[in-house]
Amino acid sequence: MLPAFAVAETGATDTKVLRFNVSPNGYPPYLITDGEQTSGIMWTVLEEIAGRLGYQLEAQKVPRKRVDQMLLEGFIDGTSRAKEWTSRPEDFVFTDPIVTIEEVVFFPSGSPHDFEVVEDLFSLTLVTHLGYHYPTLKPHFESGRIERFDVARDQDLFVYVLKGDGLDAAVADRLVGQWILFTKDMRDRFRASEATLSEVGFRIMLRPEWQSFATAFNRELASMRQNGEIEAILAQYR
Repeated sequence: MLPAFAVAETGATDTKVLRFNVSPNGYPPYLITDGEQTSGIMWTVLEEIAGRLGYQLEAQKVPRKRVDQMLLEGFIDGTSRAKEWTSRPEDFVFTDPIVTIEEVVFFPSGSPHDFEVVEDLFSLTLVTHLGYHYPTLKPHFESGRIERFDVARDQDLFVYVLKGDGLDAAVADRLVGQWILFTKDMRDRFRASEATLSEVGFRIMLRPEWQSFATAFNRELASMRQNGEIEAILAQYR
């Protein structure tokens, strides 16, 4: 049997398919869906490396709650994920991190507040993403030292801060926030904290039988990082 990442010897031009979850709405700038077109940081890196390994990417739009089960059942082959966001990471294979997710606080440009330590956020109301967990902030949300106001979509985080009464700042990944502010022409209306609430590696999560692919992927990723290709891709979305 051929290993998972091998190209069939019966035809050098044969291309295997990697069915990759991009979710129904994507996750800009990491995954951007526009009709049948897909782009973004994770897609661009994976597409490049998969091509070098003889694979073609096939985008699948799987709802978040069904991703893990569909991976285990073989309906899809991979998705973007941090190990820390996975309830049973031992059930899957992870590549090395492609990029670091940095959770930061975005303040309106004229705000007197800033964030260096979590106590700086006491008495503030933060706009957060509905259903997201914030381990650093959780005990302070529960105690009432910090209030949270949930919204359903990332792109609404900043609108609510500007228009909501008593909403002080938004919590978002640094690159996600920068992307939203760029696309909404709002970059001059917010500033991001230098300090981070958390940092996790954003990786490709695969079914267990794709271990050989993950190993080969990591070699190519290291090469792209060393020669500046990864930084050039990231620069397109900042």
